Amino acid sequence: MGFPGYVPLVLALGSCCSLAAAQLPLVINTWPFKDAAQRAWSTLQSGGSALDAVEKGCSQCEVEQCDGTVGYGGSPDEHGETTLDAMIMNGNTIEVGGVGNLRRIKNAISVARVVMEHSSHTLLVGESASIFAQNMGFLSEDLTTNTSLCIHSKWLAGKCQPNFWKNVLPNAKTSCGPYKRKKGLWSKKHKMPAQRVNFHNHDTIGMIAIEKGGSIAAGTSTNGLTHKISGRVGDSPIAGAGSYADSTAGAAAATGIGDIMMRFLPSYQAVEYMRLGIEPTVACQKTIARIQKYYPKFFGALICANRTGGYGAACSKSPGLDQFHFMVYNPSKAKEEIVDCI
Repeated sequence: MGFPGYVPLVLALGSCCSLAAAQLPLVINTWPFKDAAQRAWSTLQSGGSALDAVEKGCSQCEVEQCDGTVGYGGSPDEHGETTLDAMIMNGNTIEVGGVGNLRRIKNAISVARVVMEHSSHTLLVGESASIFAQNMGFLSEDLTTNTSLCIHSKWLAGKCQPNFWKNVLPNAKTSCGPYKRKKGLWSKKHKMPAQRVNFHNHDTIGMIAIEKGGSIAAGTSTNGLTHKISGRVGDSPIAGAGSYADSTAGAAAATGIGDIMMRFLPSYQAVEYMRLGIEPTVACQKTIARIQKYYPKFFGALICANRTGGYGAACSKSPGLDQFHFMVYNPSKAKEEIVDCI
């Protein structure tokens, strides 16, 4: 099936309608990761399921190291190691598989699917998740690259700035660790380091796929925050936070600063708004607005799709994010779309 030329389309968020007439099948993903969307769409077109499409689409980004924020060789933690978070969700059965802080395994989204289909668990983390993956036939290999080594070396040379510690000794704003808890009086105010709050240093691919018959799947994959504290797991592998799918209502996927967004389960919230009949764009907007009540300038965005193929997106205006780009494939378009942040 042919598609119109690949050109950006700018859309405002003020409308109370979804961004386009409902059409199925549908693939939508965060950020302009065209190859990932195309891989997912091709999977659907060749008879694959929505789960297959999400897995293949996210895998494409893991292989391509999309923006250095997905897959191996990017976003080293404070020890210089790249670890991965991912999840996938079956909207028909509400089954979820997720992995967090996955070490030495490149195919995070595929491991997440194996967790869902070959265990009774929902989320596996850390070294044990890696051993599980190896037992399931995944290759163990170093996720470090010259790029990630260079990022880490420069960070160490810059006295480990920025980092994600607070209320510790020595002063985390001027020194590297190891750190100890600061006793006595200390400030309870703490903001995410401004240098990290932009999509060049932290991001996720979140993807939604809907089959022509209405079956829905959603998933995410990321290598998390650059210079994160070792062991940190973000929102991406958490059901209802990173993504959520229910074939009776719709699906959503989030991107941004997971340590904030996961506290609000934004993907679940957006799906519940759509269950009430709220259009996808408005569902995304309302969900973003809930978070803004507590964090007015947080860095984050959300894509939403209802069960009939209507879709929308919203983002929070913050330093480094004035507009949000995302990909849409359906029977009439293969296109990058853009929304202004609120």
